[in-house]
Amino acid sequence: MDILLLLIPLSLVLVGVIAWIMLWAAKSGQFDDLEGPGHSVIMDDDSPPKADDAPKS
Repeated sequence: MDILLLLIPLSLVLVGVIAWIMLWAAKSGQFDDLEGPGHSVIMDDDSPPKADDAPKS
């Protein structure tokens, strides 16, 4: 029963740290664009290179 005196405050501290990390991530923009990186992988740039971009030999 004495272990509850340690585990309850420890679990409250852990929940507080997790909540702080989630709020920090939300405020810093980590969850703003969840689909963009997934779509950018399958987007293909099919436009041919311009004449100015061609390597000069």
